[in-house]
Amino acid sequence: MGAIHVTVWGENRHEQVEPKVAEIYPDGMHNAIRRGIEARLGGRATVGTATLDEPEHGLTEEVLAGTDVLTWWGHAAHGEVADEVVERVHRHVLSGMGLLVLHSGHFSKIFTRLMGTTCSLRWRSENDRELVWTVAPTHPIARGIPHPIVIPAQEMYGEQFDIPVPDELVFISSFTGGEVFRSGCTFSRGNGRIFYFSPGDQDFPVYHHPDVLQVIANGVEWAAGDRSRRELPAVRRHDSGDFLPSTAPTAP
Repeated sequence: MGAIHVTVWGENRHEQVEPKVAEIYPDGMHNAIRRGIEARLGGRATVGTATLDEPEHGLTEEVLAGTDVLTWWGHAAHGEVADEVVERVHRHVLSGMGLLVLHSGHFSKIFTRLMGTTCSLRWRSENDRELVWTVAPTHPIARGIPHPIVIPAQEMYGEQFDIPVPDELVFISSFTGGEVFRSGCTFSRGNGRIFYFSPGDQDFPVYHHPDVLQVIANGVEWAAGDRSRRELPAVRRHDSGDFLPSTAPTAP
């Protein structure tokens, strides 16, 4: 198949109103993430962006139909995301579109709906050091990732993280206060693959960190899954003995 088409969605509000954030990300976190994916996947991906204040948040039916993997970063304006857009994204995930939810996107409407839980956690924003430990070294998302990733400055996220038990736990993080957090988790919903990855607070240059960007790029390739299959699971009547024709060769 051709290149994976990625849409990087960003709330893009902190960058507009907070000078500190604008200094770190002068053209937005979404563009920092976009450049990181492009640099690591090269011709294996084409990457576009969309933001909250665009019409339909930039996530029209046409855009989502052409998106193999959607990345999502939100924080201050979860409530402003229109329910009809959430419904649209939800349908595409169940149909097979990959989804990467980043950092404070854990409280987004789309992630809480897909998880069916509060997705609440402990947090502390005091310039913590984060160590991201690989617990599934053979997982494709962990390919080429050091053990641990050292993030010198980051917001603390800690347990209890109210999510369903992940299909796979790829990373856990530890912080200076002794807290730990399930920072890299995979899930499947319908025909779609979901990867949650927590590093990435807006007050710190985490999306300039090469190892964090490598995890995101790996996550994009993993979440793309089988791009030839894009359909919503549906109820189908099935008669006894009604099977697809065998692809095995028949005897002469």
